[in-house]
Amino acid sequence: MVRNYLRQLTRDPSLADDLAQETFIRAWDKMDMISSGNRFSAWLMKIAHNMFLQSYRRAKRYGRLMEELEQDTDVMTPVENSPISGEGSLDMPKYLSILSAEERSVMLLYFVNDLTHSEISEVSGLPLGTVKSHIHRGKFKIREHFELKDADMV
Repeated sequence: MVRNYLRQLTRDPSLADDLAQETFIRAWDKMDMISSGNRFSAWLMKIAHNMFLQSYRRAKRYGRLMEELEQDTDVMTPVENSPISGEGSLDMPKYLSILSAEERSVMLLYFVNDLTHSEISEVSGLPLGTVKSHIHRGKFKIREHFELKDADMV
């Protein structure tokens, strides 16, 4: 789950693998900090999300890579067992390419990693209302841009 999420965010398998490894090392070091009210997967995804953000900030490549993500949709592979249903689910990389980085991240956490709105809010640091707005707006953008019916996606 962590590796898939990072691969889809970075679209660079080796970088994603490195970030996933760093995520698990960080999680191991901070295992005592998980609270009993949190789902382990949401806590782990928050660490992965933070590792992703730190990586790009530290390297000062974030802006350039986001531009590449907007232009290149061929690198990302469809995720098996995605909750996005219908024939169009194989075009998920194409669908996600029209979204902003924040919308794409939220949509991946929701549809691919099956996190709740609250968990996505915790992982991303976005307010709950913003998470819901990103999901709603992302679905609307995809439907409008690709002229999909509700049954074709989600």
